Amino acid sequence: MNKTDMKYKAYIQILEEELKPAMGCTEPISLAYAAAVAAKYMDGLPDKVLVEASGSIIKNVKSVIVPNTNHMKGIPVAAAVGIIAGNPDKELEVLADVTPEQIAKMQEFLQHTEITTKHIELGCTFDIIITLYQGEHYVKVRIANDHTNVVLIEKDGEKLKYIPVNGETNEGLTDRTLLNLADIYDFANTVDVEDLKHVLDPQIKCNMAIAEEGLRNNYGANIGSVLLKMAGENPDVRTRARAMAAAGSDARMNGCEMPVVICSGSGNQGMTTSIPVIVYAQELKVSEEKLYRALALANLVTIHEKTPIGVLSAFCGAVSAGAGAGAGIAYLHGATLEEIGHTITNAVGVTSGMICDGAKASCAGKIANSVEAGIIGYNMCKTGNNYQPGDGIVGKDVEETLANVGTLAKKGMEKTNEVIIDIMIKE
Repeated sequence: MNKTDMKYKAYIQILEEELKPAMGCTEPISLAYAAAVAAKYMDGLPDKVLVEASGSIIKNVKSVIVPNTNHMKGIPVAAAVGIIAGNPDKELEVLADVTPEQIAKMQEFLQHTEITTKHIELGCTFDIIITLYQGEHYVKVRIANDHTNVVLIEKDGEKLKYIPVNGETNEGLTDRTLLNLADIYDFANTVDVEDLKHVLDPQIKCNMAIAEEGLRNNYGANIGSVLLKMAGENPDVRTRARAMAAAGSDARMNGCEMPVVICSGSGNQGMTTSIPVIVYAQELKVSEEKLYRALALANLVTIHEKTPIGVLSAFCGAVSAGAGAGAGIAYLHGATLEEIGHTITNAVGVTSGMICDGAKASCAGKIANSVEAGIIGYNMCKTGNNYQPGDGIVGKDVEETLANVGTLAKKGMEKTNEVIIDIMIKE
């Protein structure tokens, strides 16, 4: 692919749009960001707060620790810390600079301020509306379809910003339908790696750092550490790849205040896509250039898989990311385009149907299983044992298979998402 090719520039832009730093689980962080934006337009603190959120937001904020809150969790906490201490200029790192004094102020604010949560469904799976009230005055902010996509800022009846929301769209972003595996493979093989370093270097640094932190200390269910202990004294690269990806999630879901570089709107997907590829690259002692190319392929494959599914779903995003990691690992081993296609198909043939029941400690276990599926998918391919067209949701080629997965996740699991949300709200 030449630099003058329209898709070359588009693929770089897609990576720039998707691979962003974030501290904390991206849904509560998005809520904190909305709250921080609203607070910017208010003189003083509100005396009442209303958080309206779609079901998928509620399930992903309910059980995960919000960073820089002394290990507190939940919607009121995310809103309160955003109001008291959020820096909206930092977007998904909105809570990076919270001080101990602000944490104490946030806890006092929670005790004395009415914060109400309302479940809404306005046609967007990703939807947050936060309204801050101060006597007769109010500020309302809406984020829809993407974690930092502010579509409404309204103060006392005046719309300071208003972008119509027409269902679930990716307006303003590079066209994701330009992605297909053949072109992704071509791009990975021919891209000037100097054009990638500004997005991939932070992913390597941040995601490996939090994975190592997850193994060093006690976070959540410690899935990463459990996997290593199960393997004994000398865990193989397959186990280490799974363990480190899981350990990153262990830390991130359970209060670690280190940033990660996300993919497809998710830190867990960013780690699942990248960490196993980096671990395998170290084991195989490949060149830095080869690692960059493998990561470019893995990230774009994950984004390609996730596009028809949407940013939030009842379909666990780790499934797509694990297949993306499998594709990157296959690339490191010198796999052909056809073999990478089989790797992806085999992987999603194993794990499709894994549910997303919100962000929490068990995400790490799902990540470990999804990475395992990616590795199995490649090893199936190496031995000529691939799933065939018509085996369940497996299509005639990788593109049809991914389209089938998108249909399953977007349409087929719509009711599943409703049931999951109903169960979690009743709790």
